[in-house]
Amino acid sequence: MRPVLALVSLPLLLIAAGCAPAGSEPGPGGADDRWEPFHQRAAGVAEAWRPGNAWTAGYVPLQEPTVLLGDPDFTPETEQAFRNGWYREQVAVPTAEPADATIRFPDGALTVPLISAGTAYRQLDQGDPPPCEGRPQRPMPEKRPGFRPKPGATDGPTIEPGPDGPILKPRPDGPITEPGATGGPIIEPGPDGPVSSVPSAACVPLTVTAVRLGTAPVRTSRGEAQVPAWVFTVEELKAPVARLAVAPGSVTAVPQGVAPTGPVPDGVVSAQDLQAVDGARLTWRVGVGACDPAPTPLVRERDDVVVVGGGVTPATGICTDQLLLKPVTVTLKAALGDRTVLDVATGAPLVLRR
Repeated sequence: MRPVLALVSLPLLLIAAGCAPAGSEPGPGGADDRWEPFHQRAAGVAEAWRPGNAWTAGYVPLQEPTVLLGDPDFTPETEQAFRNGWYREQVAVPTAEPADATIRFPDGALTVPLISAGTAYRQLDQGDPPPCEGRPQRPMPEKRPGFRPKPGATDGPTIEPGPDGPILKPRPDGPITEPGATGGPIIEPGPDGPVSSVPSAACVPLTVTAVRLGTAPVRTSRGEAQVPAWVFTVEELKAPVARLAVAPGSVTAVPQGVAPTGPVPDGVVSAQDLQAVDGARLTWRVGVGACDPAPTPLVRERDDVVVVGGGVTPATGICTDQLLLKPVTVTLKAALGDRTVLDVATGAPLVLRR
């Protein structure tokens, strides 16, 4: 029996999938007939969707509370630090709670209390990076925005020679930098030869150099809203990092949703989260097996909700026990707007995770 695929403690791998247009109803005849069970279940999910009053009158964020305000121009080092929440502050972060502020929705406004910048920073900062042997302690200068090499600079480090030439010995049994190196030092292996390669990304934190109270665009149950946020200037990124500032007591949790009775149809897999919303173009991730072929995006579009999932023909034979997350993309008949995107398996709203 094929289980419903959901996020569990299994290895995750992101694999790109193709894009395809999709409509709100199954086409007559042809290959779409095999996904008729999806559309039947999706109709039940849409009918069962009955959110509470907070959905239309309160603040229900449908994306994560850390928001990039523009293109950060990530390098491998800085993206790793951002995803893991590695920060260090080089400026005093205010700890006083500010005055109440306003969330502005397409259909109105809501005044809410805020948390302090210090509280927001503690939520943003998930600790220091772990020790990474062989990695630099800071990003290389040429990886920073706006870096310009000095005239006459070479690709490798400048090593000042000692009495017997430019030999660097970090430790008695460590690597030795040989004279005459070009494009960087030559690392001599130990007696048994190299056993591993140096990782390409440095374990380094992002440096916060300024903080101010501003706003960030956030997808909510009432459409895209401008939400009060603490905006952190980060030395290594071209775009600021915002942390939403609304006090927890004013945030309504995303409801669980109501799934139809009965099992999910064979070959239909659940949607895990949203990856992107761009007008009528919608991207989400579905969970599939390691040997399954590329999933087919499945969508049922209504005026009030959009129900999504994926269709997979299960692979046969022996395969590894893994859950892979594969993105799929469709173009809806109309812009998504403030419509809710629901998972066909659980009936729950999908949260935007970038």
